[in-house]
Amino acid sequence: MNWNQMWKTTGMLAVTAMLGTALAGCGNTGSNSTTSAAGSTASKGDNTLVVYSAGPEGLAKKIEAGFEAKTGIQVEMFQGTTGKVLSRMEAEKSNPVVDVVVLASLPSMQSMAKEGMTLPYPEAANHDKLVKDWSDANGNYFSYSASALGIVYNTKQVQTPPTSWEELTQPQWKDKVNIPDPSLSGSALDFITGYLSAKGDSSWSLFQQYKQNGVAMAGANQEALDPVITGAKDVVVAGVDYMAYKAKKDGEPVDIVYPSEGTVISPRPAAIIKTTKHEEQAKQFIDYLLSDEAQQLVAKAYLLPGRTDIKAENRTNLSDIKTYPVKWDWMDEHGADVTTRFTELYK
Repeated sequence: MNWNQMWKTTGMLAVTAMLGTALAGCGNTGSNSTTSAAGSTASKGDNTLVVYSAGPEGLAKKIEAGFEAKTGIQVEMFQGTTGKVLSRMEAEKSNPVVDVVVLASLPSMQSMAKEGMTLPYPEAANHDKLVKDWSDANGNYFSYSASALGIVYNTKQVQTPPTSWEELTQPQWKDKVNIPDPSLSGSALDFITGYLSAKGDSSWSLFQQYKQNGVAMAGANQEALDPVITGAKDVVVAGVDYMAYKAKKDGEPVDIVYPSEGTVISPRPAAIIKTTKHEEQAKQFIDYLLSDEAQQLVAKAYLLPGRTDIKAENRTNLSDIKTYPVKWDWMDEHGADVTTRFTELYK
């Protein structure tokens, strides 16, 4: 299943709606963001790089600023969910302008690499220090960061947080739980497909029991988290951990637990697109993502650094999170079918 089918078959975004959002400013884009769906850099020259990034917005802006200061190369940044990024690429298919893509879903990036859409860069600086399972051995993509999926809860309303995924099927959690929509959230899709790949087809029973217990599919990650922050819901299942850590730091009544039986890590891969007209600038951007400076920015943004030699001081590190033995190839192959089945279940 190719990357575009994975997202288009879910009905997640009409291209025209996506373009309308882009023309209106795209909400989460940075100050140098692209402002049209295609051709925005035609007259920009060779000192410009177009990056499409699946956030987080604050980190993306800091990386943009750091890279520009270091290289003098101007970045035009479009930010959105993984689904919005892929939809925009599809809209521009006949006239591609993007040079570097950052996604929040490794299987989606794997599909792009398999279809020959990425430009290999095996000489990338510090590539040998990355978590090997998250990046391509031939240099087609590099996971410069990652998030772990957990149970995010409202600390004012939940005195004893759940410690397992199955616990949320119990009556005391009825109608109190959100889960992000996998057709809008790459990390939610990673969680669901990762869980199924590790535990087998019979593990669909967990998501069926969630539905029976009133778990609500509630938009992308932030839309699923916001009701927990306000107290309208108690819990987000498969919540993105860096969002929870940031909200907690900002004084919101939330915290996160990682279920004792294991969870899924959602790497955030970056790749140079094969149609780039700015290959050298794109390579410099990848080098910057993997540099000490950018990896420290990742750590400060509450994400897991992609490099094994850099640790975060403000969150749980990878070595302390028990994970399922997920099958990335299976997740890539079955992503579209899983998304369709899941969204139909929660209609």
